[in-house]
Amino acid sequence: MKIVKRNILRRGGFAGLRETRLVMSPSIFRSRREAGTSTGIGRFCYLADASFLPHGETRMHTHTDIDVISVMVKGRIKHEGTMENGQELQANDIQVQRAGSEDFSHNEINPDNSKNRMIQLWMLPENKEDPASYQMFQAKAGERMRIYGGPPDQDKTFPARTAVDISYLNTGESVSQSGRSLVYVVEGRGICHQEKIKEGDLVECRDFSFKASTDCKLILVFEI
Repeated sequence: MKIVKRNILRRGGFAGLRETRLVMSPSIFRSRREAGTSTGIGRFCYLADASFLPHGETRMHTHTDIDVISVMVKGRIKHEGTMENGQELQANDIQVQRAGSEDFSHNEINPDNSKNRMIQLWMLPENKEDPASYQMFQAKAGERMRIYGGPPDQDKTFPARTAVDISYLNTGESVSQSGRSLVYVVEGRGICHQEKIKEGDLVECRDFSFKASTDCKLILVFEI
């Protein structure tokens, strides 16, 4: 088992955003990949744990040949962009944007007087010719939810062989995933393979098994 710890990595950012990058695929970032970051798994190429300054924003920018997953942890985000302009994200909301063959542009704005927190993941799409698309989900306590990936004969999530699940555990509950996976502890702490892990830990292992010592929020990425 390998653990990447957020709190020992470099804190960077741009415009009104401050972020710590934990996953940076060499195929995307090449020489710009930061020391100590994970290389990802499957088509999962990027993860950042970010906070927006009060009334901070990213400014309008464009994504090409990428699927962007935004998991809102604390506070709010006002979304501006070429898809679903004006959408607001609150804590436990998850936004998934597929660039497809059309690309998309967006700006993320913190409308409040306090910092917020958001986890962002990037996935390389398997089919770049898919149309640009947008989905919203809401995670709930005690549930595990698929937010990305799955077979092509369903439309609940964007089809892909690299899947992303959100698992919100109450104290004492457990979650497991067979095979190789990358799991990010968004909030809380617990035991994984007899080792203590906590918020800000990115765990890479086979046959992941976790029991929550407190209420927890986890992001699980794996291949199906």
